[in-house]
Amino acid sequence: MKLVPLLLAAICLANAMEHTHTEFEFTLGAPYSRVAPLFGALAEQNWDPEWKPRFLYPTPPADREGAVFRVERPGQSSVWVNTLFDLATGRVQYVYVVDGVMATRIDIRLTREGDAATHVVVAYERTALEDAAAAHVRSLAKSDAGNGPEWKAAIEAYLAKAGK
Repeated sequence: MKLVPLLLAAICLANAMEHTHTEFEFTLGAPYSRVAPLFGALAEQNWDPEWKPRFLYPTPPADREGAVFRVERPGQSSVWVNTLFDLATGRVQYVYVVDGVMATRIDIRLTREGDAATHVVVAYERTALEDAAAAHVRSLAKSDAGNGPEWKAAIEAYLAKAGK
């Protein structure tokens, strides 16, 4: 009888898709009230010129929980949902799916560091939807881990230009 649970566990492991979890963090020298809204999909366009979400809901586009939008990249279309947008508690979260490739959850945690700084922690969880996507998911996870300096520089450049 002990063999059955072991066999079931082996079958489940054999059928499990590639799953990764990656985090990066950085601190911005700007007040929380200025930084936190920049992690909404609409506001992100201010600091990331390549980010072009096409909002399906709400109309007009707004950064809010429940927002749904598409992101088109060469050879890839994804549907995103803002599953959490709570600036009072410093939490922003997105889930997106690239059909037949992967599902991704992005969890952003923001913390006030005094009156003039904000600490940011970004966690990516990716799950391949097909065996063929496993290597792609691993590659993205490796890339995700190094995104902190790029995000920090882009946000700081925007804040400097906009006059903190």
